Order: sequence, then structure tokens, then C-alpha cells
Amino acid sequence: MNEDMPWVNLTQEEVEELRNKKYELTEYGKDKIRELMRNQEPYPDAMFEEAERREAANRELQKEEWERKQKTDRILERYNQFYNTEVSGLSWGTPITPEFQQAMTLECMLDALRYENLSHEFDVISTADINALIDGLYQQGKDYIKRVQEFKDSADGVA
Repeated sequence: MNEDMPWVNLTQEEVEELRNKKYELTEYGKDKIRELMRNQEPYPDAMFEEAERREAANRELQKEEWERKQKTDRILERYNQFYNTEVSGLSWGTPITPEFQQAMTLECMLDALRYENLSHEFDVISTADINALIDGLYQQGKDYIKRVQEFKDSADGVA
């Protein structure tokens, strides 16, 4: 019985036989891999061309996504600028009634979208642009609430 592994009931001869078979299998595997590598056919050109086409298409999609994000950010920034300019002229910096606030909000949205589309006649509003602006405003609000909450949490730890 092997003293190093008491849970295995093998004789010393059986252990040696297993070691030899392991060595033979390892050598057999190495030979097979070498043979496969020697006989390997090169990849077909069509495969590389397809991969290049996919990569180019992916780059184009990434570029379009980046441009869309840039446009959305510009519109949101312009909207904020127009809105802040309008609100800062009011008494106490706030609209008098909710209707005034709604009207100013729509006017600021149109101003931001008109400004973005100065290069061509602007008589149609893309709903995608409006939705992107709305999503941006929601995200801006969420980010603000998160910052305020983090500030409040850190202030509570000090007090």
C-alpha cells in the first residue's frame, strides 16, 4: 500500500504502470497536436474579408452612436441654457404659474432644436430628438437627486 496516499489501494507496480501510461498518452497528444499544426490549412480569404466587413460595420455603428450622443448632449445643453436664461428674468427666478412654466419649457425645447438644425429649413420636429431631450432631462434630474442625496449622507456623517 502506498503510504503517501492511504485512500488509494495500488501496488507500487500499478503506480509505475500508471505513470508510464500517463507519459505515453502525453507524448501521443503532443505528437497529434504537432501533426495537426503541420497539416493545418490556412484560413480562407473570405473569412478574413467577412471579419473586416463586420469590423467596419461595427466602427460605423459606434461612430453613429457617438454622433447621436454628441447631438443629444448639445441639445440638452442648449435647452438648459435657454431655460435658465428665461427663468432667471422672472421674479424669484421661478415661473408665476405652472402654465407659464410649461409654456416656457416647450419654447425652450423648440429653441434648442431650432438652434441644432440651423443648417436646413426647420419645419418638422423629429420625435426622436424630443424623446432624447426628455430622456436627457430625466437623467439630469436623477443625477441631481443622487448628488443631493450623497451630499446629505456625507453631511449627516459629519453632524
